[in-house]
Amino acid sequence: QIAFMTLTLFPIRLFFAAFMMLLAWPFAFIASMGSDEQELEKPLSWWRKIVDVLLKAIMRMMWLAGGFHWINVKGRRALPAEAAILTVAPHSSYFDAIPVTMTFASIVMKAESKDIPVWGTLIKYIRPVFVSRSDQDSRRKTVEEIKRRAQSDGKWPQIMIFPEGTCTNRSCLITFKPGAFIPGVPVQPVVLRYPNKLDTITWTWQGPGAFEILWLTLCQFHNSVEIEFLPVYIPSEEERKNPVLYANNVRRVMAEALGVSVTDYTFEDCQLALAEGQLRLPSETCLLEFAKLVRSLGLKPETLEDDLDKYTASAMKMKEEKVDLKEFSAYLEFPVSQTLESMFALFDENEDGVIDIREFVIALSVVCKPSKTLETIQLAFQLYQSEGGTITEEDLAHILKTAMGVSQIDVTHLFRAVDEEEKGKITYDDFYTFAELHPHFAEDYLYADQMGAESGLETSSLSAPNGICTDFSPDSTEDRKKPLQKKLN
Repeated sequence: QIAFMTLTLFPIRLFFAAFMMLLAWPFAFIASMGSDEQELEKPLSWWRKIVDVLLKAIMRMMWLAGGFHWINVKGRRALPAEAAILTVAPHSSYFDAIPVTMTFASIVMKAESKDIPVWGTLIKYIRPVFVSRSDQDSRRKTVEEIKRRAQSDGKWPQIMIFPEGTCTNRSCLITFKPGAFIPGVPVQPVVLRYPNKLDTITWTWQGPGAFEILWLTLCQFHNSVEIEFLPVYIPSEEERKNPVLYANNVRRVMAEALGVSVTDYTFEDCQLALAEGQLRLPSETCLLEFAKLVRSLGLKPETLEDDLDKYTASAMKMKEEKVDLKEFSAYLEFPVSQTLESMFALFDENEDGVIDIREFVIALSVVCKPSKTLETIQLAFQLYQSEGGTITEEDLAHILKTAMGVSQIDVTHLFRAVDEEEKGKITYDDFYTFAELHPHFAEDYLYADQMGAESGLETSSLSAPNGICTDFSPDSTEDRKKPLQKKLN
């Protein structure tokens, strides 16, 4: 079927879809010329309303060319005065642009997108909130702009936000980012479904690329999509004050409508679990729990590396000194809380109320730089090495045990392979030279003997049913209620 459609229908569909986009460009260009902020807050003039209808019709023809012959819409879209923000999930593909072109709601986009020929003009027409990667203060400005528009009493168009912040495989809803919920105004949840027999829609950071997804989808005779507008969610006073609580409650409502579970993992957690570094994390690692606690504590992703440098400098001064919970709180400059206690428990090896602060620094380094294994190992050597710049087999065991987030590991085979001269101690240069000659040292010297081939976190063993993205959803509700497991017990 794919071979036949590639030679027949695919080029026709691709040409027609491109033609529709080019046809829309002059209308969008003329309508967006000279638009200023004050004009955007006024009701649409008669000619802009005509352009709006024409562009929606053209975009609908574009999707029709892609095999989306009909779009099943359930529920009623709320008016801007009823819900200024539309929260859409799950986000799984660039085909999720379908509800955007149907509603012409504003979206949050990278500032670079407006410079893309043709597409950039169409984007500017829907008056997006632009995020600039070059502006370090962009995140704050984006939230402020969303808040300003959301609290304009319907003067601005609705803002459509995908709160997951990345594409997933729709098997569960990952943690919602709080940006859409910070304004504290009512939102309308919108759920997407693609009930196709063969999933060619899903586009994640693993699996088929953008063009392959487009090709396979256009080779399907018909593609189904369902858009359901759920009732407007009006936040309580507590939810207005707590955007994270608000986000979690809206996510729960959307998950129930979709019939899927929720998971507290985020895109960053998935990156951590699937990192391509030389120390691939085993399936039983506690570092995913640690990463969640880091976020809950308030350590922000954009400042984590700076925080790591600060904590490393302090740990270097403390050397082998162990700290209790109160000292750990002072070290992190965070008050004692349940989150801090849970993080402390992960490193409380003997349950004696003290931890080695160096283990925290190593774990934080893995979370900050999941793919840069050797950088973390180098940092760990600096923390554990003697005045002569060497570490022992016991030190290496502590380092790798923490870097992998496991309770036990036997490094004897690896240590002896690095310590060719049998000195009983090695330097980082020794380890680096060995790692360069044996790039798969973890598989050869650690995983193969200690965990077996199945316990490593490999894509093939954890693939979702569609074979595209790993499923991090919990197995059951009971699993989600289990207390955190200690790291070394």
